Amino acid sequence: MKIDISILDPASISDLYALMEVFEDVFETESGQKPSSDHLIKLLNQEGFIAIVAKIEGRVVGGLTLYVLDQYISEKPLAYLYDFAVLTQFQRKGIGSRLIDFTQSYCRKQGFEELYVQVDKVDLFAIEFYRSTNPSSEDRVIQFSYHLNQNETSG
Repeated sequence: MKIDISILDPASISDLYALMEVFEDVFETESGQKPSSDHLIKLLNQEGFIAIVAKIEGRVVGGLTLYVLDQYISEKPLAYLYDFAVLTQFQRKGIGSRLIDFTQSYCRKQGFEELYVQVDKVDLFAIEFYRSTNPSSEDRVIQFSYHLNQNETSG
């Protein structure tokens, strides 16, 4: 099975929409109304956002999104892996590991200091996966969120 991994550019807007569908399928969520193409093209034009996809026979079967964070304590940026998924029927075939390897290589070449990801404590499958990719370290953290939309309820 040939897996093509690539970084999306503004001309790849259909692949970004396909990646969003992968996320919805794997995370079992429905985002409702999708952002406009103009918004996503603008996002793909920004240096602070990177989307990477894995394709088999032209079909997006997985991918991830990164946010670039500039630091005040170092001139090297950090890469925050935000969303990452592979369609269920393609999991455990090495696609996720190849995406992580590709992403690490890309970030290293771009001069990033660190690539990091957060995982919910209850997501044992994700924890097992990330541990299998030989991370440099594993920290135990608690994340606090402040929902800024006044119409949302807090929990």
